[in-house]
Amino acid sequence: MSTLSVTGGRVLRPDLTVERADVLIDRETGAILEIGSDLEGDGEETLDASNGLVTPGFVNGHCHVPMTLFRGRADDKPLEPWLREDIWPVEAALTAEDVRAGAELGILEMIKGGVTAFADMYFYMDEVAAAVEEAGVRARIGHGVISVGKDTEAAREDAQTGIDVAERLDGVADGRVQTAFMPHALTTVTAEILEEFVPKARELGVPVHFHANETVNEVTPIVEEHGVRPLAYAAERGLLEPEDFIAHGVHVDETEIELLAETGAGVIHCPASNMKLASGMAPVQHMLEAGVTVGIGTDGAASNNDLSMLDEGRDAAMIGKLAADDASAVPAPAVVEMLTRGSAAAIGLEAGRLEEGAPADLAVIDLEKPHLTPAHDLVSHLAYAAAASDVRHTVCDGRVLMRDREVLTLEESTVRERAIERAESLIARADV
Repeated sequence: MSTLSVTGGRVLRPDLTVERADVLIDRETGAILEIGSDLEGDGEETLDASNGLVTPGFVNGHCHVPMTLFRGRADDKPLEPWLREDIWPVEAALTAEDVRAGAELGILEMIKGGVTAFADMYFYMDEVAAAVEEAGVRARIGHGVISVGKDTEAAREDAQTGIDVAERLDGVADGRVQTAFMPHALTTVTAEILEEFVPKARELGVPVHFHANETVNEVTPIVEEHGVRPLAYAAERGLLEPEDFIAHGVHVDETEIELLAETGAGVIHCPASNMKLASGMAPVQHMLEAGVTVGIGTDGAASNNDLSMLDEGRDAAMIGKLAADDASAVPAPAVVEMLTRGSAAAIGLEAGRLEEGAPADLAVIDLEKPHLTPAHDLVSHLAYAAAASDVRHTVCDGRVLMRDREVLTLEESTVRERAIERAESLIARADV
């Protein structure tokens, strides 16, 4: 057995208490063997966590990671014109090489911010899976299915691609890649496509992930055409099973919150994107009180514009208080839970907690920073003060992905240079 000891730090336990302890990891199985004192000598390799907080790796519950190539390309516009005028025309020119470069850049950024797992909806997902395998993280991925603007045959072909990707890529990278069927949204995929292809996803045994209730313009058309709220419409078509999860959920009403709680479907809250696109404020506190599984996601770097989960957690707390008109809403412990175990549970990955037998996915936060001093409450610091640049080490599946801010699985300068080249080439090719 080959072992790794993470030593000298304070460990964030599943009940959100903090204790001084070492973490002993089986690198062959990728699992935590023991959390306790004086384990430094038991590890063949050590990782110094002195003056640091060992926390579960953060789980980015919803993003479009190759969109790092669009970062800063189109800002300060509402969602619908932003998509139609700035994003979709560029995406029409995407190549597999573009997606690989953007995915590597995004994963590099996430590793440097302590993210060990993410959910991703995009195109050319074989390239995203390859980037995940190389980088050493976990992901639940799917092809983004869109039927609007396509004839019946093209729409069915795109949906079948979604099914084929879910079947072909599930379990690759030694099981670190899992898949889902991912229709883009209830307003961009027709009822006929959903009714035909969601049952195929059920036969495969993969979850369904889609955007829902992100803006008022995603709610009104469904209510007007079908006479029901969007999530009721989704449930009628089999889209809200316990393993399923939606992105955003900004404009959900009480009946839809109850439906989410009853079905067990998860919600991924993307506060920065929702604020930047002026989509609205999700009623996260009401969801939590109703027992809905809520995680946090960054969305794509084109609408955020970074992939820092620690930034996203702070945003979630702040906008959650405004939405509830209550300073006690979405408190620090709830934020930390959503950043880790909540997101992992929502997207169906075994991650987000530090205990014996759990996957060895963790980050070490360097506490020797002015903005993390004094350390009255480290859970508070994670929610309100810590930044991605404070992450010292990142470990996933028992493998050290970043040591002392140096990413070991990707060559940072090469990834950045390739992304710059592909981004410039993509914009030059695109019809914008």
